Amino acid sequence: MLMPGAPVPARTLDPVLGPPVAVPDPDCFVHLQFRRFAGCPICHLHLRSFVRRHEEIEEAGIREVVIFHSPPEELHPHLDGLPFAVVADPDKRLYAEFGVESSPRSLLSPRAWGPIARAVLLGTWEMLRGRERPPVRNPRGGRLGLPADFLIAPDGRIAALKYGEHADDQWPVDTLLAHASATPRPTPTPN
Repeated sequence: MLMPGAPVPARTLDPVLGPPVAVPDPDCFVHLQFRRFAGCPICHLHLRSFVRRHEEIEEAGIREVVIFHSPPEELHPHLDGLPFAVVADPDKRLYAEFGVESSPRSLLSPRAWGPIARAVLLGTWEMLRGRERPPVRNPRGGRLGLPADFLIAPDGRIAALKYGEHADDQWPVDTLLAHASATPRPTPTPN
């Protein structure tokens, strides 16, 4: 497991759609969201809350990057309306590097049952209305993934992080914004 203050090696991530993303980004924070699988009802509901507040997140100097352990072809049907980078990591290389795990507690924790039921009911309603696609039946990497959130400062260190303890244990937008506002930004050096 990583800790706040740990450095993140510089890299470029290739989203399923759109241009490559530099991590860290010298101009803004990067919020790496590790989610579960393509079409995961809980992940979908969570990401919609970030879509609704995307402008506010950008104004706070945060770039969203969402990582799934699904291959690109499974993610494509679920990308409509997502205004941020979505990265496929079907071999879970980034998951391993950042210490993001899978566990039966992702679904067995009683704290996850209410959010799971809500996400499934809302997702089913949206599918019946033709607005959403069903989740993948047999997701690569399984259904037992745990979420994780990493806020990476422009200087490349982890400003804040959260390893989820169950499938719905992730930062809401307000928590992300609070972490970003509490982290001092490095002052640029004059040329």
